[in-house]
Formats: sequence, structure tokens, C-alpha cells
Amino acid sequence: MQPSAVPELAHTHARPIHWVATATALAGVVALSSLFQPGSATAAQSPGPQTRSAPAHGAPPDPAGVEFPFDCGPVQQVVKKQASGDLDGDGRPETVAVVHCDAPMGTPPDGVYVLTRSADDATPRVVATLVDPGDRTNVDDFSVDAGDVNATLLGYSSADVPSCCPDVRESVKWRWDNGSFTRSTPSGARSV
Repeated sequence: MQPSAVPELAHTHARPIHWVATATALAGVVALSSLFQPGSATAAQSPGPQTRSAPAHGAPPDPAGVEFPFDCGPVQQVVKKQASGDLDGDGRPETVAVVHCDAPMGTPPDGVYVLTRSADDATPRVVATLVDPGDRTNVDDFSVDAGDVNATLLGYSSADVPSCCPDVRESVKWRWDNGSFTRSTPSGARSV
């Protein structure tokens, strides 16, 4: 057997310090990658040369592009859920939207908003806030049924409860009554 003309390289033998350095570098790359997320994907057809007419008054308001009344800082607002129905009995449907900030980590609180549009303007606008994101709640089940807005809210019994682990579950219902939405709690709050 002929001896190698090249001396043995010191770095070809892995030592514990090499593994620690590699793990630290990998953790740094993963942490930095969580800060740089791509934007939300959207699919839309580009408008052709034809002109668009205003939506029919029978169509529910579309929450896309609506600025909801809370600040998300550098991230965008995301419509998590939506449902439509005639909530006030005027013959035109409203849309109820569950919205939160598109946070890269954690579970941001939800806001629940009612959208409508007037008979002479096709632009949707927020007319009521049913749940404010400042309440630190998340919406689980959600529906609009026969003029009622039904939701299951997940919340916290105190400020000491971590945001990851809501410990209160509450079923609530809102109904349009005498010019405003009235909230009722059909089954009461329960600890989870």
C-alpha cells in the first residue's frame, strides 16, 4: 500500500464542537427564515378590455380589499371566515367577516365585523364590530342562520393565561334588534 502524498486533513474528523457549530448555524438560518415569509397567494383573473358593472344589490358585500378598523403593523389583515345573509331585514344581504392579522407565528386574536353597502354605492363598508381583536378571543365555529350570527369564542379567564392556550369556550349569538346588534349567550361560558 502506498502512503498518501497529501497529509491527513484535520477537519475530516468530526469533533463535538463541529456539531455544536453546525447546529447553531442551522438554528440561526431557521430563525431568520421565519422572519421572511412570502406574501399570501391570490388568484385573480385580470380584467380584460370589457367594462365591469357594479355588483347587483342582491350580491353580498365582498370583504376583499376592505380596511377593517384595527392595526396589524407590517403584516396584512386576513379574512379567516365569512358568511352572508340578510341580518337587518332590508332585503339586501350583509357579510359577516372573521378577520385577524397574518402573523408569521402564534395565534393572533380575531375580530368579527358586519359589512354592508348602501343602495346607491357598491363599495362595502364596516357597519358593526361584533368582536374586537383587543378582547383577545379567537372564533372557532361560525355561521349566519336566519338573521342570527352564531359563533363559538375561545378566550382567557385571566391575563395570566398564555396566548397559546385559551381556557374559556363561549357560544354566542347576535341578532339585529332596534337598530343595533344584540348579543346573547345561548349556552353560557364554559372552561375548556
